[in-house]
Amino acid sequence: MPRRKRNTGSSSDGTEDSDFSADLGHTDSSESDANMCRNTRLTRASGRLSESSQGHLTGRHERHFSISGCPLYHNLSADECKVKASSREKQVEERTLSQRQDETRPSTRHLAATDRQLRYKEKILVMRKKRNSGSLKDVSEKHMERGQRHGSSQEPVLENITSDYDLELFRRAQARASEDLEKLRLQSRVTEGSNMIKALVFGFYELDTWYHSPYPEEYARLGRLYMCEFCLKYMKSQTILRRHMAKCVWKHPPGDEIYRKGAISVFEVDGKKNKIYCQNLCLLAKLFLDHKTLYYDVEPFLFYVMTEADNTGCHLVGYFSKEKNSFLNYNVSCILTMPQYMRQGYGKMLIDFSYLLSKVEERVGSPERPLSDLGLITYRSYWRDVLLRYLHDFKGKEISIKEISQETAVNPVDIVSTLQSLQMLKYWKGKHLVMKRQDLIDDWKAKEAKRGSCKTIDPNALKWTPPKGS
Repeated sequence: MPRRKRNTGSSSDGTEDSDFSADLGHTDSSESDANMCRNTRLTRASGRLSESSQGHLTGRHERHFSISGCPLYHNLSADECKVKASSREKQVEERTLSQRQDETRPSTRHLAATDRQLRYKEKILVMRKKRNSGSLKDVSEKHMERGQRHGSSQEPVLENITSDYDLELFRRAQARASEDLEKLRLQSRVTEGSNMIKALVFGFYELDTWYHSPYPEEYARLGRLYMCEFCLKYMKSQTILRRHMAKCVWKHPPGDEIYRKGAISVFEVDGKKNKIYCQNLCLLAKLFLDHKTLYYDVEPFLFYVMTEADNTGCHLVGYFSKEKNSFLNYNVSCILTMPQYMRQGYGKMLIDFSYLLSKVEERVGSPERPLSDLGLITYRSYWRDVLLRYLHDFKGKEISIKEISQETAVNPVDIVSTLQSLQMLKYWKGKHLVMKRQDLIDDWKAKEAKRGSCKTIDPNALKWTPPKGS
């Protein structure tokens, strides 16, 4: 997993200003379904607008590749966009000429405004007081009719909301933002039709993403996402993230801290009580998991979030989720280690913690299938270590798979598959026999001695009782 240390003073790539993530969570599942349907309708409408990709809001390009550059969405034609672009260029030239004239004046900062500047100021004040004639009732009816006809597929009518001068300033800002987005596309930061986030700024790291995650289109099309590492709100630019971090009061995940040893803590987060946090966590996980399908329906799940603490807060290491009531005794529904913490032993710590909870519940557990490629490798390695440790400590004569399962909380099916992969399960005279291979046990013991005990779960540090029902 390539990762780069992020420069905290890097410039912003975002083009829009917003303090909040999209509100993906509501008070009940019916509202969540309605929200998903609305997003689907908006996506389809955006697709219809993009079918005719001629013209661009900036007036400088012949085609557009996103709804932000679509003239039809902004209630304009391609020719009107070109006319407005020409007008903006003339205004820029006039402003440049005016600035050059002011530069010829010595110490302009300390001199009084010129007559020309005063006249321009008065002109602006007069323009801002003017509005198009028309009653509020007529304007309201016009807006309602437009909304019923086009819904979210086109921008609302903005005339008569403010002065023509302020509306023109807003149009210029839209065109500039669209031009910045076009530059990102040409730099391959945004690709045609993919709407896939390529990079994630998370804490002190900039992470390359692996898979598509269904973030709202206005965020996905930027190519780079900025996220608060504590509350997991996602934003569009470095400036918004910096402003958010200055006022964000979160320093650790919500929920109860049920484990702490050294700098490592685990928090139990209820998907019903902290819905938006858990939804944002699922969207984040999808950037690095291929088979994940749970995004919005988080209420039936508990999330166990592992963090590493320092003087700035508890930093997200990874997490796993499990159903509150699993009829198949799955102790893990989804598991993820953040890329910057991979290959450091944290994945096995998460798995070991999930089986520790199963032992406290006096159950035998197993992860929900299908597992991702990295997840399968990690689980097989964990099961191998558990079995070799058990065989190393075993002093009896007959080994029972049932006893191994009760001792380790590992499902017998997983035990059998691991024994077969280690070539320790043989069929002889109508019986399956477990062979204790001392060479494998010696190799495991040598690796354990080199690895040390810094990345292990201490059962005595767990302060948790199984939840009763949902």
